[in-house]
Formats: sequence, structure tokens, C-alpha cells
Amino acid sequence: MQIGVYGSGYLGTVVSACLADFGTPVSCCHANSARMVEMAQGNIPFFEKNLKEVIRRNVRAGRLVYSTDVESFARRMRVIFLAEDSSGSLQDLVLRIARLAPKPPVLSIVTPVSVGTASAIEKSLQKENLRATIVSQPMFFTDGCAVEDFNWPDRIVLGTASNDAVLALKQIFHPLVMRGVPVIVTNHETAELVREAATAFVATKISFINEVANLCEKVNADAVNLALALGLDKKIAPRCLQPGAGMGGIFAESDMDSLAQLAQGKGVSLKILSAAREVNQLLADRLADKISGVVNSVQNKGVGILGLSFKPNTNSIAGSSSIRLVQSLLSKGAKVRAYDPVAIPDARLELNGTVHYCDSSYAAAEGMDALVVGTAWPEFRALDFDKIKHLLKRPVIVDTKNLLDSVRLRAMGFQYVGVGRS
Repeated sequence: MQIGVYGSGYLGTVVSACLADFGTPVSCCHANSARMVEMAQGNIPFFEKNLKEVIRRNVRAGRLVYSTDVESFARRMRVIFLAEDSSGSLQDLVLRIARLAPKPPVLSIVTPVSVGTASAIEKSLQKENLRATIVSQPMFFTDGCAVEDFNWPDRIVLGTASNDAVLALKQIFHPLVMRGVPVIVTNHETAELVREAATAFVATKISFINEVANLCEKVNADAVNLALALGLDKKIAPRCLQPGAGMGGIFAESDMDSLAQLAQGKGVSLKILSAAREVNQLLADRLADKISGVVNSVQNKGVGILGLSFKPNTNSIAGSSSIRLVQSLLSKGAKVRAYDPVAIPDARLELNGTVHYCDSSYAAAEGMDALVVGTAWPEFRALDFDKIKHLLKRPVIVDTKNLLDSVRLRAMGFQYVGVGRS
């Protein structure tokens, strides 16, 4: 079966590489020739754990090829995954492919879209007397874990009324189907809503534990142990129940915006979603106030930040609570030095040169009044904290992700402050 993926961004890169890793020949296509050449060499403009290795392995094996010839691509492919990061040109792309294809193709929409998009595209095809089978197939990737998420998904969702399309996609995802990954076949609107509803639910869960963490600090409870006890309840589960983390990612905000707009347009009030988003947005200010309290005002004080990406193993700063924390600290007059293993180039664009960027954690700590863990990169656990203590002006560590060993650091003479912990 000829499988194609159209897209040169995050989704197109991940989907094409991971499909090829199933042992299936895959052609990834986009009109941007420079980008296609870079991708074929494994040079991608973002950091995603293990992805470069997957691309290079499959390019060498001849299973993954990159093309700019949209006409040839449309004529040869029976199943095409539409995996652009933005849906702006999606309808025009579908019509173009349908005109070029010798037989009606199966077009699986992986691109995040608002509810009603697939049905609107089908109407456009009918209006133009064109034929194609449209499938709504949301994929649920977490930045930094996309390869793992693709290979070990919780479910496969297919929004289509076509049995032939379902059979074709089950054949493509045969390794996952045989492993027992559930396949949910539904209509377009339900499949489109799954992504946005899932994002909203996770945001609610994260916001809940962060509000409870605030309460823990008032009553001498430990939010980390509380989250562990809650997470062991099989009705709740531990994932996304860590205090201090915010909801982020390149599609998270757009998913929640789209869901909120849909509800508003239909006259439905999503109060829980609104509250969760408010808590998520206010998290950075609360953390900045916590730091300010520890150092007796951050005005003209030096604060070192470890980590700028919204989570480990990605360079994405979209929705990053650490970036928002830096912005809040700067607004309060702090002088910020920051280090991140991969996210500094993206952070420079967002923070407009207001931060001194460092090439190591130790440089970020030097001469600072406090050191703040902003992202839970595992390498921060292995730092030489004796050295850190001598570099800091004051031995203060504010751990917004509860990553470090608080008992050990306090024994070393640090003033350690976590989230939701006494």
C-alpha cells in the first residue's frame, strides 16, 4: 500500500518517521524544498527525543522518502495523512489532491481542526464533484514523548462512515492493533471533539492539583505525597497529577481556545474549563510571589532559572510555565539568568533579550540571590550542589517542579522551597 504524509512541521515529521518505522514505505511531501532536504538529512528545527534517529534509520533503509512533487504524490498514494500543524490551507489541499488522484484517496486528517471541519470539507468535495474518503484521526502527542506516544497510544480514534477506510487504516496500524490498542470508530464531529475535550480534561486535572498544592502549604500537608495517594486511586491515575507543572505544548492552547469558542458559539457555558485555564494562567504569578517572599522582594535581585521549555525532552516553550514565570519575575524587577539544554533559541524569540542566557546551570547560578528549577530536566538532579552553593549569593533553591531531594539539600545548608510542601 502506498502511504503518504503531507506536512513539513512537527506533526508531519513525527507521523511520517514513525509510520516508516513500522516497516512501511512512506513518502512525506511538502512544497518547501529546503525543508524537505533538511528533513531527509535528519535535520529538524525542533528537539524531540529519539526522532532524529528514527528518521535517519528509515531514510537509510529506503522506507522514508521526502518529496516536493505534490502532483506525483497525489497520483501515487492510496492513503494520505494530512499532517500540517495549522489547518489554514487544509480545504484547498484536500481539493487539490482529490483533483489529481486517479482514484478516490483516503485522506486522514491528523492536523488539529475545530469541530465541523471534516463535514465542511466533504461538502466542498461534493460541490466540486470530487471524490475522496475523509477520516478524522486525532493523534495525541506530548512534546518530548511523541515517538513513544505514537508507538504506545492509549487508543486510535477514526472518525468516518467508511468501512473500507477503517480496514485500510487498521492495516497501516497493524502493529498497534495486534498489540491490543483499542480502535474507536465514530463520526467526524466526535473524533474532532475528542482532542479538544482530552486537552481540557488534562488542564482541569493539572489545575486541580496546583490549587490543592496551595492549600497544602497552608495546612502543613505535602502535595507530592498527596498526589501519590490520589494517583493510586484507579479512578484518578497519577499522570498529569504533579503539583507545580502547568498545562503547555504547541497545540494545548489552541485546543482549549477552539473548545471554548465552540461552546460560546453554541450558547454553552464551560465553567470548569474556564476555571482550569484561569488557574493555569495564574500559576506563574503565584510562583513569582513565592520566590519574592523567599528573598524579601525580587526587585533588583538576581534569579537563576534552570529550564525554559514547558517540559523535559523538548525545545517547545508553548504554554511554558517557566517562560511565564520569567516574564512575571521581570515585571517585578528581577534580574534573570537562565539555562536550558535545548530551548534557549526559542526562548530568545519569546523574551526579546530581557534575560541573560547561560551555557550551563552553574553559570545561571553564579552570583544569584536564588536558583529556581523551572523545568524538570533530569540532568538538574545530578548537579554538583556543593559548587552551586558556593556560586550563589544566597543558598536558596526554589524547586517549582519538586524535582530535587529536599532532605539532602536542606542538610547541605540550602533554604529549599518546593510547591505544596512545608
